[in-house]
Amino acid sequence: MSKLRKLCKIHTDLEDEDIFKLECAETVLQNIADLVNADVFIDCATRDPNRAIVVAEAKPTYGKSMYEGNVVGEFALRENEPAVIRTLEIEITSRDIKGITQENINVKQTVNPIKNAEGKTIGVLIVEKDITEDMHHDKKIEFLAEMNEKLTNEIIELERDKEITYHLDEGIIMFNKSGNVIYTNLVAEQLYKKLGFMDSLIGMHFNNISLEQKLFENIIEEKNDRISEIEFCNLTLQLKYIFYRNYFIIFIKDITDMRKKEKELILKSVAIKEIHHRVKNNLQTIASLLRLQSRRIENQEFKNILNESINRILSIAATHEILAQQGIDHVDIKKVISKIIDGMQKGYLSKEKSIDMEIIGDELRVDSDKATDISLIINELIQNSIQYAFEDQAKGKITVYIQKGELYSRITVVDNGKGFDYECVNPNSLGLNIVKSIVTDKLGGRMNIQSDSNGTIVGFDFKK
Repeated sequence: MSKLRKLCKIHTDLEDEDIFKLECAETVLQNIADLVNADVFIDCATRDPNRAIVVAEAKPTYGKSMYEGNVVGEFALRENEPAVIRTLEIEITSRDIKGITQENINVKQTVNPIKNAEGKTIGVLIVEKDITEDMHHDKKIEFLAEMNEKLTNEIIELERDKEITYHLDEGIIMFNKSGNVIYTNLVAEQLYKKLGFMDSLIGMHFNNISLEQKLFENIIEEKNDRISEIEFCNLTLQLKYIFYRNYFIIFIKDITDMRKKEKELILKSVAIKEIHHRVKNNLQTIASLLRLQSRRIENQEFKNILNESINRILSIAATHEILAQQGIDHVDIKKVISKIIDGMQKGYLSKEKSIDMEIIGDELRVDSDKATDISLIINELIQNSIQYAFEDQAKGKITVYIQKGELYSRITVVDNGKGFDYECVNPNSLGLNIVKSIVTDKLGGRMNIQSDSNGTIVGFDFKK
C-alpha cells in the first residue's frame, strides 16, 4: 500500500477510486515541480474542517527547495494555509495567497482543485514560491503598492471616527472594475483574519477571496444584486452582492449565532413534543388501567368515583396531546376544551340523554401549566353539569364561553339544567374543592357561581 493511500485511509473519507486518481497525479508530481521550478504538493481534506493532510510532495530537481525535510503526513492548518482550505471548501483556484509552511517559512501558494469523474474535489495541487522572489522581481511596483496602501489606511484612520461603516455589524468589501479590493471595513478584515487570511485584503483580487464557487467574470456577466447564505469554516455567512456605479460591493454578515439558536429552538421543539407525547401516553395508560379496575367494581358509588378520576386524568392528557402536536409550550385553550368535550361525549354521557356542548369566544393561548389547570377545572364543571343538572331532563345544553382580556381572561361554563342551591352543597365535595383550589391558588383568580331553576353559570378569571 502506497504512503498516499495509507494516509488517505486514515485521515480522509475518500473512496478507493478517488485515492487511485490521486496516486496517478502523484506519478507526475516531480515533472510539475521541475517545470515550474517550485515545491509542489498534494493535500486532501481531513475530517477536521480546519486542517488538510499532505499526502504527496515533490521538490525541484534543479532549483532550490524551501524545505529541509519531508512534510508528507503533516497537517496544513487553516490559520497557516488559508488558500489550501479555501480551495478544498469551495473548489475554485486560489492564486498567490500568503501562507506559512510546516517549517515556518512565509510562502505564496497557488492552489488548484483535483477533481474526480463526478466533478467533486478530492484533493488540491499546491505550488509554493518564496515571497522574496516576488519582492526582487517587482520591487518597485511592490513599494508603490505598499505606499498606496499605507496612505489609504492613514486616510481611513483619520476618518474612522466619522465613518459609519466601521460601526456596522456587517463586513463591507468594495472592488473596482478590475475585481481588485479597494476598500474594506474593520468587520470584513477581522472576519477574513478569522478565516486564516494574514494579509490585508486591499489590492487582492475577488477570485482569491471569494467565499463561493463564483469567479469575478461570472459576477460581472450576471451583474445582479442578490443575497445568498453559505457555510464556511464552521460559520454561517450571509452575502449580499451589490452593484453601485462602477463598483462591486459585498456585504458579509456573520449569522452563525442566529442559525445556531434557530437549530436549538427546533431541537427544543422536537424534545417538547416528545415529552408531551410520552406524558399523554402514560396518562392514557393509567386511565385504561383504572377503567379495567372500574369494570370489576360492583359498588356503583365507588365506580362513579373512579370514573371521575379517570376523566380528570384524560382531561390532563388532552392538554399534553395538543402540546405534543404543536411542539411549543403554549396552546390554544379552545382546542384543549374541545378535546375534553369530545372525550365526555364518547365515554361519559348516558345513551338515554341528549346533551349538546359547544365552545364560543376568543382564541386564547396559554402556557402548558395554565392549560393543565384550566382543563381540570373545565372537566370538573362539565362533569358536574352532566351528573347533576340534567337528572330529570332528557335533553340539555352546556356552553363554554372564552373571553380574552388585557390583564385577566375569563372562562364561563353555562348549562340550562335544573340548577341547585349553592348553600346546600356539601362543603367536602372533592370536585368543587378542586376547582376552588386551582382557581385561587394556582391561577390567582376568582370564581363565582349563579344558579336557579333556569340553569347554572360558573365563571372564573385568571391572568393571561
